[in-house]
Amino acid sequence: MSRRSGILEFAVLGLLRESPMHGYELRKRLNTSLGVFRAFSYGTLYPCLKTLVANGWLIEEPGNTPEEAVAAPLAGRRAKIVYRLTAEGKEHFEELLSQTGPDAYEDEHFAARFAFFGQTSRDVRMRVLEGRRSRLEERLEKMRASLARTRERLDDYTLELQRHGMESVEREVRWLNELIESERAGRDLKGPASEANAQQDTTTGTSGDLPRPRDTPRPDSPDDTAM
Repeated sequence: MSRRSGILEFAVLGLLRESPMHGYELRKRLNTSLGVFRAFSYGTLYPCLKTLVANGWLIEEPGNTPEEAVAAPLAGRRAKIVYRLTAEGKEHFEELLSQTGPDAYEDEHFAARFAFFGQTSRDVRMRVLEGRRSRLEERLEKMRASLARTRERLDDYTLELQRHGMESVEREVRWLNELIESERAGRDLKGPASEANAQQDTTTGTSGDLPRPRDTPRPDSPDDTAM
C-alpha cells in the first residue's frame, strides 16, 4: 500500500466512524473538511472503498428509500450505496489512531491525523504533536544551513521565496508549541473559535482547512451521482 492510499483509507474510516455515507457525501467531506484531499477523484475513492469492503472493515447497504430504489433503475440510474463501518473496521481505525510512527509526522499524514484528534487519546496526541514539531525543527535547521551556503548566489526573488518557506515552518512550530502547551495543561480544543484556530493553515497562514503542505485547486463538485 502506498503512503497516499494509506492516508486515504485512514480518513475514510474516520469519517465513516462518525456516520454512514454514500460515495458523493464522502468525497465532499474529504474535499471540504480535509484540505489534503482536495484534488482527488472518484477513480481514487471507489477502489479504496472496495478494498475496505473486501477487508471486512466496511459494508455496503442500499441508500435509497423503497420508492427511490424502484425509480432509480427506471430512470437509468443505479441505486445509491451507503458505506457503513463494521465492528472490525472500528477496531482497525482505533488501532491506526494509536500509531505514532514517523509517517504520522509528515505533512499530509499529519493533517489527516490532526483531523481526528477529537477521537484520539491525549498521550497519542502529545506524541504526534511532539514528533511533528521535531520533524519541522530538523527541516528548519536544514533550510537555514542551505540558505547560509547559497545566499550569495541567489537573486532577490529566490532569496525571498526561501525566506517565506522558513517563515511558514517557523509559524507552524509556534502553533505546535501552543498546542503542546495546551495538551500538557489538560486543555482540549473545544467550541467554534478553538476549532477555527486549530484549522488554521500553518503553511499559508490562512484559515478554513487543516494544516497541509500547499494549496491545491479545489475541483468543482459534480452533480450528485448514483453509486
